[in-house]
Amino acid sequence: MSTTATPRAGSRPQSGAPAHAAPTGGLLVLLIGIFITTLDFFIVNVAIPDIQTDLHAGTAATQWVVAGFGLALGSGLITGGRLGDLVGRRRMYAAGLTAFTAASLACGLAPTPGALIASRVAQGVAAAMLMPQVLGIINGAFEGAARVRAFTAYGLTMGFGGVFGQLIGGALIQADLLGSGWRSIFLINVPIGAATIALVRRTVPATPAARGTRLDLPGTALVTLGLVALVLPLIEGRRLGWPEWTWFSFAGSAVLLTAFALWQRRSAAPLITPALFRERAFTAGVAIALAYQLAMASFFLYLALYLQQGHGLSALQSGLLFTALGAGYFAASTRAAAVAARIGRQVLALGAAVQAAGCLLLIDGIAQDGVAWLIPGLALAGAGMGLVLAPMSAIVLAGVGERHAASAAGILSTFQQVGGAIGVAVVGIVFYDVLGAHPLPADVADAFKAGLLPIIGFSTATAALAQLLPKPPRP
Repeated sequence: MSTTATPRAGSRPQSGAPAHAAPTGGLLVLLIGIFITTLDFFIVNVAIPDIQTDLHAGTAATQWVVAGFGLALGSGLITGGRLGDLVGRRRMYAAGLTAFTAASLACGLAPTPGALIASRVAQGVAAAMLMPQVLGIINGAFEGAARVRAFTAYGLTMGFGGVFGQLIGGALIQADLLGSGWRSIFLINVPIGAATIALVRRTVPATPAARGTRLDLPGTALVTLGLVALVLPLIEGRRLGWPEWTWFSFAGSAVLLTAFALWQRRSAAPLITPALFRERAFTAGVAIALAYQLAMASFFLYLALYLQQGHGLSALQSGLLFTALGAGYFAASTRAAAVAARIGRQVLALGAAVQAAGCLLLIDGIAQDGVAWLIPGLALAGAGMGLVLAPMSAIVLAGVGERHAASAAGILSTFQQVGGAIGVAVVGIVFYDVLGAHPLPADVADAFKAGLLPIIGFSTATAALAQLLPKPPRP
């Protein structure tokens, strides 16, 4: 589950954005946008088998359906935040929601895998325009306890969309509204988006454009091309036998990302503030977020494929089984703050270790007869996710000064989204290599067990990286 980093509740509003009591209706309108964009990252997992059948999509195409969204979102988040500063956050929120609604319609009507992938990338770009504005508007429109409640509602909305996305997707596919099948998971966004767009101007407070804000277009181009050059061969290389162009692409990615890092030092308006990486806590925190998200998106995708193709479950049955993971997540996330207060940074290591243990329990459950054996492993893995994701932003951003808080939150969110896209590609190499060309249900089970091994490795790396965070000062 990929979450956007939340600034500390006590941070001050941006200069030029007066703080005042915003109506509850305005917060609801903002949270609807966050809910449908978060939901769309996860809801697609249970629809993948139906998409493969209906559109005759290959394995690389299905990976791009998930990774394309995350890659576009991750590479565009910081630029989206800058655009909100440049033209006003309410205006950019409305533009992003309009673009997301249109892209959802295109996804629902996509006639080919290529059209669906392109529409999913457009969804990711639109989400990058929309999501940063919500945090900015909340930070400027609410004060005191109301701001704390608003940020709490924001976090719960993202968690609900992520954890129950599979169940909602399964229910929509099972309902087969007007014969739409899997397309309903995208088409449902159209009436919701249209109704929400109509309410934006009447309920969401306006924020003026910030003076002196500039876009780093060269930086945006370098980081986007560098990430695409990295993910493209990871997804396509195994299927094509790792031709020469894949290795040139890896090399090109290294060159582009190095050029991006050098440009950030020279740019007058860098996307990523280089000074932040001089702080050990932030650098370690970003590495933790990247390592952990390598496991998250891939876990949800390949679990959904295993349940439907390995056990023959329907999309709804698969979604219902995901509620075991959701129960563990919410039970742990409600206690995560108390655990973090007692053991500090080690809550991240504990959560990652618990998730790894849950994956090991899943491997044992796969060998048993029946999906009920998977429930303990799912619940334990969900508990691990709750212990990591709930306190991660607060721990990583705790030492960041007020001046860089917004930039740091955007960087953390970017690394989370990019980590998810890369994880889908890396775990996919293992999963599809074991799966083979003409898999039987037993082959899907073997592929999922193999795919869980790198996921366990990423979780273990997260626990190890947590030790790099500086110890809190003794009272």
